[in-house]
Amino acid sequence: MKKGMIYELKIEETRFPGDGIAYFEDKKVYVKHAYPGQKVMARIHKNRKDRAEARVTEVMEKAGYEIEPPCPHFYYCGGCTQQFVPYKKQLEFKESQVLDLFKKAGIDDFNYLGIEGSPETYEYRNKMEFTFGDLEKGGELTLGMHMPGKSFGVINTDSCILVDEDVRKIHNAVIAYFREAALPHYRVMQHEGYLRNLVVRKAKKTGEILINLVTTSQLDVDLDKLKEILVNIDYKGSLKGIIHTINDSLSEVVAADRIEVLYGEDYITEELLGLKFKITPFSFFQTNSLGAERLYSIVRDFMGDASDKVVFDLYCGTGTIGQIAAGKAKKVVGIELIEEAVESAKENAAMNGLDNCHFIAGDVAKVIQTIKDKPDLIILDPPRSGVHPVALDYVVKFNAPTIIYVSCNPKTLVTDLQVLQEKGYKVSKLKIKDMFPQTAHVECVTLMSRV
Repeated sequence: MKKGMIYELKIEETRFPGDGIAYFEDKKVYVKHAYPGQKVMARIHKNRKDRAEARVTEVMEKAGYEIEPPCPHFYYCGGCTQQFVPYKKQLEFKESQVLDLFKKAGIDDFNYLGIEGSPETYEYRNKMEFTFGDLEKGGELTLGMHMPGKSFGVINTDSCILVDEDVRKIHNAVIAYFREAALPHYRVMQHEGYLRNLVVRKAKKTGEILINLVTTSQLDVDLDKLKEILVNIDYKGSLKGIIHTINDSLSEVVAADRIEVLYGEDYITEELLGLKFKITPFSFFQTNSLGAERLYSIVRDFMGDASDKVVFDLYCGTGTIGQIAAGKAKKVVGIELIEEAVESAKENAAMNGLDNCHFIAGDVAKVIQTIKDKPDLIILDPPRSGVHPVALDYVVKFNAPTIIYVSCNPKTLVTDLQVLQEKGYKVSKLKIKDMFPQTAHVECVTLMSRV
């Protein structure tokens, strides 16, 4: 095989996250976003002695299980990757990928509790972050997702079905307004332009909506007319607030130099398992509310009887897991890097009448060194990169009898579990929970006990 050349490949297996595996002259070839049963033409972009990596240029033959994607944007949008795969089949692939990672990591002899699907497979997202741009340089303004394989092309996702009707109405009103206003979108390479992002949150249980328009400060624009348009939309839910975030950072990450409230409040409230949670513009909250209820129910079940136990909730965000655990625990200590999220966690605990929760803002790897409490149970719910090695070392030193690890990235999960196994812990239970239908991502909940 040669780098840059295109080969015909038959996809025979799958691996996380959603890559296909083919064999060419006894060499294993990993093909991004290809699925078992497909015959594809793929261009080699990495070629090693024992393996190669490729990207699909054309699907020559579909797999027998494929269906027609229901979303009109599917083939052009980078948001979903699996709409042509029936949901039951998606779960089968995710299950086999996770179990294969555990097997290759040498993690075995545990009680596997299966994979659980999402309560909703479409319109499940409670947050969507759209980007302003264009399909071609100088083309009509678009608002949506980056196109696969194009560095800067943005497709207008006016009919996205991962969000509900209210979010689509907001999207369409905003793009129509700014097309008429003829305002420039932000160009990352030139560091020029005004329009950056539209972030919409809608709580599944309460129906509350928060609209966040993100721009640079390069133009002084009166947004009163846009505000009136958005306020007067006929929503199924209820508009809680409209905010304007000014972001002059050079990167594409949605950040805030300052925030202006244009209408109402700068937060929404969601309900999970009988508790209320305040969600602010930049606080982390699971994007699938109904799925989150089931995910946290699994965590609560794994806790068992913890009425006399001190629980550490590391990477706690707005304190969702910790507060759901608080009803079964003596005390909960939560740690989170983002100060805004910690303030929300404190407000949430007060709102829910929980006086056994203590939340601390700071880097988990540093704060964990200063805590005087000794945990009986540690809940880990880190970002995709996994637990920081320094923090993981302190987790081990706490010598807690039980660890519950919630992960959105099975690859970093098994890496951290291997370290914990070497330090005297054993995996006793694993449950896979799908929170992200139509994508390759999945959550895992693992219970570990001190040997």
